[in-house]
Amino acid sequence: MTESELDDLLEDLSSAEEFLVFFDIDYDERVVHVNRLHILQRFHNYLEQGLAAMPEGGEARFMAHRELLLRAYQDFVDSDALTEKVFKVFHMHEPQTTFVPFSL
Repeated sequence: MTESELDDLLEDLSSAEEFLVFFDIDYDERVVHVNRLHILQRFHNYLEQGLAAMPEGGEARFMAHRELLLRAYQDFVDSDALTEKVFKVFHMHEPQTTFVPFSL
């Protein structure tokens, strides 16, 4: 498989389950059901962090992607969304207040 073929195949995937099946990763449906968006976001973050070191060639790149997805999935097997804090909303420590004046 070439890099462009891999890219084309990845473009067709949309759900966490599709990614896990594509990369032949065994998964617990209960973990994915609760954390699917968190897993995909963490996978995306790992890809961004490792993009410069991504190997050349389709098979090597496939395996690198697989390892990063497995790592993202495993983060939520061993932990939970509240602990992992993948999304920005989890990093907000205090309620945000905004003043909107009311005038006629």
